Amino acid sequence: MSNGSPPLPKKLLGKLPSVAVALAAALALTACGGGSDKEEDSAAKEGSSGGAFPVTVEHKYGSTEIKKAPKRVVTLGLSDQDAVLALGVKPVGSVDWFKEKPYGKWPWTKDLWGSRTPTVVGERDEYNMEKIAGLKPDLVVAQYSGMKKEQYETLKKMGVPVVAQPKGHADYMAPWQVSTRQIGKALGKEGEAEKKIADISARFKAVREKHPEFAKQTLTVADSFEAGKYSAFTKGDPKAIFFSELGFKLKPEIDKLAKPGWNVAELSAEKLDVLDADRLVWVTSSTQANDRIKGEPFYKKLKVAEEKRDLFVPYEGPDVGAAFSFNTVLSIPYAIDEIVPLLTAAKN
Repeated sequence: MSNGSPPLPKKLLGKLPSVAVALAAALALTACGGGSDKEEDSAAKEGSSGGAFPVTVEHKYGSTEIKKAPKRVVTLGLSDQDAVLALGVKPVGSVDWFKEKPYGKWPWTKDLWGSRTPTVVGERDEYNMEKIAGLKPDLVVAQYSGMKKEQYETLKKMGVPVVAQPKGHADYMAPWQVSTRQIGKALGKEGEAEKKIADISARFKAVREKHPEFAKQTLTVADSFEAGKYSAFTKGDPKAIFFSELGFKLKPEIDKLAKPGWNVAELSAEKLDVLDADRLVWVTSSTQANDRIKGEPFYKKLKVAEEKRDLFVPYEGPDVGAAFSFNTVLSIPYAIDEIVPLLTAAKN
C-alpha cells in the first residue's frame, strides 16, 4: 500500500516502466499519430470548452499552462473522470480502479458515458505511456492519484499539459471541491464547476438541517477484506469526508493511528475498540464478510455492535459504498439518496 492509499486498499503487482523507455515509446507513437480522424473529430465535439484561455493551474509539481480548450482529455486519477464528465467532456482515456467496473461504469455515470467509452491506460498509479501517447491527448489530469514526479516529467516531455495532484494536499486526500475546481479551471469551465460545487453543498446542508441529530453523533468508517485485518478511515479519506459533510463528528484517535501521509489506519482485531462510536459504517464486499466481522469475538464486545448501531453497506449491488468512496460531484447525490434512509432507519 502506498502513502495516501485510496479506498479498497489492495496490493498491486508489476513495476513502472523506466522513464526513458516509456518516453521513447510515447514520443514515437505521438509522431505516428494514433486514433482515427473520426474518433478525434468526435472527441473534439465532446471536449470543446467555452472558457477563456490560456489558463495556468498550480499543482503538486509546479504549474501548467493550458493554451487552448482541451478536446482530448485523459484522466489518471481514480475518480477524475466523474468531474470531467460532469462538466460535459468525455475522457478519451482513463485508468482502471482495481479492475472493478473500469473507468467508472457506475449508476451515476452510465448515462453520461453513453455508448462511447475511454481507452483504459493503466491501473491505479501504473500508467501505460504508450497508450496515453497514442490517444494524442491535449490535457492529462491526475487529481485523485499518486502520480510520481518521474511520471509527471515523462508526460510533460511529450508536450502534453499535465495537471497533477492538488498542491498542499497529500495524495488521495484533496477534498472533492478542490479537485473539481482544478479540473474546472483546466477545462475552462470554472463557472460550471463552482455551480456544481454549490449544488452539492446545498444537498449536504439540507441533510444537516433535516437531521440535526447527526451533529451530536460520532461516526467511524471501516472495512475488512481479510480475517483478522481491519481498516479505519481518517478524516482525509473521501468516505470519512462524506459523512463529516452529512454532519457527523469523526474520531481523531483514528488519525493518530494512521501512518503519516496515509488516509487509513490498519487495525488488528485487538484494536477494534477504536471503532466504537455512536455509529459505525462498514463498507463491505459480501454478506460473508459481514458475517465474518460480526463473528469476531473482539468485535462482539463493542457497544456499537451490542446495541446494533453498526451499519453494513455494500460496495456494489447496490453501489452505495462505491458512491461515497468516490465522493465526487456525480456520485455524492446518489450516495446521499441511498445512505440517509439507512442511517435514519430503525436499528439494523
